[in-house]
Order: sequence, then structure tokens, then C-alpha cells
Amino acid sequence: MSDDGIRSDWATKDFYKELGVAKSATQDDIKKAYRKLARANHPDSHPDDAAKHERFKAVAEAYDVIGDPDKRKKYDEARDLFRRGGFPAGGFGPGGGGQSVNLEDLLRERQGGGGGFGDLFGDLFGGGFGARRATRASRGADLETTATIGFNEALEGVTVSLRISSEGACATCRGTGGKPGTRPHACPVCEGTGFVTASVGGAFSMNETCPACGGRQLVYDDPCPTCSGTGQGQATRTIQARIPAGVKDGQRIRLRGKGAAGEHGGPAGDLYVTVKVTGHRLFGRKDDNLTIDVPVSFAELALGAEIRVPTLTGASVTLRVPAGTPNGRTFRIRGKGAAKADGSHGDLLATVEVQVPARLDDEARQALEAYAAATAGSSLRANLFGDPA
Repeated sequence: MSDDGIRSDWATKDFYKELGVAKSATQDDIKKAYRKLARANHPDSHPDDAAKHERFKAVAEAYDVIGDPDKRKKYDEARDLFRRGGFPAGGFGPGGGGQSVNLEDLLRERQGGGGGFGDLFGDLFGGGFGARRATRASRGADLETTATIGFNEALEGVTVSLRISSEGACATCRGTGGKPGTRPHACPVCEGTGFVTASVGGAFSMNETCPACGGRQLVYDDPCPTCSGTGQGQATRTIQARIPAGVKDGQRIRLRGKGAAGEHGGPAGDLYVTVKVTGHRLFGRKDDNLTIDVPVSFAELALGAEIRVPTLTGASVTLRVPAGTPNGRTFRIRGKGAAKADGSHGDLLATVEVQVPARLDDEARQALEAYAAATAGSSLRANLFGDPA
């Protein structure tokens, strides 16, 4: 990409189609289409959907170009030039191995809209025709990490310390790639321009970053002993990140600008934090509701009872269990669940589970035997053995 954001691969990309708008669309129409697609495919709303992540990137790239009136104008001109055969196979003019192109006609057409034919090529290929290219800024890489928090912390929100390692400028040479104390000189491969000319598929030539100096234009005879001349090193830092209340186990949170640092003044990337939530001794979670299994006896379900149920805050509530309640029934205790974004709370879902005693004393055994004798006339399994016909 050149300094004003023009790229040579635009000829093969239809950004209007990417946003679902016509070429004649107004800037407001383009903005509306972008916002709609960005909301529908945003990584924060679809943390595990790789297809939507790629779609979001494509939409953002398209809007970055045709959402800017100046870039849109140059994009349209470049696309029009390619459609009319402005880049024939094998070069330009007679003897180029492809169709003949009248450079004077193209030049006149281009000048009619301002600038010269060389300006257009400079836009596309990063300052060709002998121009010296400035080092371009680039966005830092996105990073991934994991944070483990407690059950209560997930419900209430918490600030955690994250230790992040990423590539950055070498601490020894400060990104120059040279041994400290030595002086650089112009790269002999690109002669200090930062780029070299290469043939692309035999169709035409274009400028690309010099492989010897990496576009820095200068090289050192004595490379940095730490980074071996790359100018890159591992940087470790600790950041404070706020995990919002209500986060769920496995949720992926995006922290803008907390990723790897950009190069040459470019913006930092983003940091994606996958949250792991540890379990609780008593409680589980279902959306904004908490769940708990409450042990009860057969007598409490059969005769009815009032039982105490703990809540997350430590206080208990009294639950009235009606006589004849079936095992496994869930009761809803309103307002005792997880906090919601609007300040209200979900509910506590208490499920009663009959506990069968492992041992019985003589008095309890006699009472159960008397109950069994009293109910011997009713068969709970009578419907299991009916007539097959």
C-alpha cells in the first residue's frame, strides 16, 4: 500500500459488491450499508464464527476504500483502467507481447481529471518511476490470551492483570537492526529506495518491498547480535483489563488497541481475551439465573415442608414445599440470581432432590415398614405390565 492507501490488488476486488451497493451509490448509502453489515458480522457478537470474522474484515476493507471520497475516486479510475486493458500481458506498446496500448490517449484521459499517468502508477505501485518511497505505517498484530476468574467475579465483574508477550522493536538496537555504535549505509540491492521492481505473472511489473532491507532503505554491515539484524524482539508487558459483570465461561472479549504495537507510527492491534470461569461449590448458572440442587427427604415432599435455601450473598430464604411435590421439581426464587446489565437480577432456580439414607435406625426402619404395609395395596408399576395387545 502506498502512503495514501492505494493498493495494486484493487483491480481484482469489487468493493461495491462487497457492500451490496451500486457504483452510483451516495456516500450516505455506502455508510448505511457498511454499518448494517458490520453489526451483523462483528466478532464481538460472534466470537466463535470464523466465517463472520472474515466477512467483517472484507466489509471493513471495502468501506475503508469507497467510504473515503478521495480513495473511491482513485479506486474507480484504477478499476476502469484495468477493465479497458490498461495493463497488457508482456508490457506496453508494440513488442510487449500483448495488445497495443496508446499511452498518449491514456495520459490525456488521466490529465483531464487532474494529475498525470505517472501519478496513477505511483498511487498503485508505491511511488514508481524513480520516486523515493517513504516507510509506511502498519497496524500491529492482534493477540490472544486467556484469563481465569472465579464464579462470583464473573457475576460481579473484575479487573485482572494480564501478562502479554508479543513481537516489538528489539531492545538492543531499538528496531534499527544494526549493532549499537555502528552506522548504516544505503541498501545496495534497492539503492536506498526501499523497493525493487518485480515481474508479476509476466503481465506487468510492479514495485515491492526490498527483501534485503525490508523497506528500511538502510542496512548495517554489522547486524545486531540480539535480533540478527531483523530489528524485531519479544516484548513482555503487563496490562490491567476490566472483565465486565455477567461474563460467561468461554466468552471472548475484545480489548481495542491492547495488541501488538504498530510499526512506523501505525496503530496497535487488538487483544482478544477468552474468559474461563471456575465452578462454584453450590451454585450453577443458566443465563442470568443461578441454579442450586436442594437435598430433601421423602417425608418433606410427601407431607410438605418449609426449608431454608442459601443464596449467593450468604443470606438464606425460606422455600415452602407443598405436600405431594414430585422429586426433581424446580422452584423459582425471584430476584436472587445474577445481576443484569440494567441493574436488575435474575432468579434462583432451586431443584429438590430426594436423598435416600444409607443407614436406618430401628425406629426409622419400623416406621418405614409400617408405611410399606399400609400402601401395599397400590402398585406404582401396574401400568408397566399391561396387556401387550
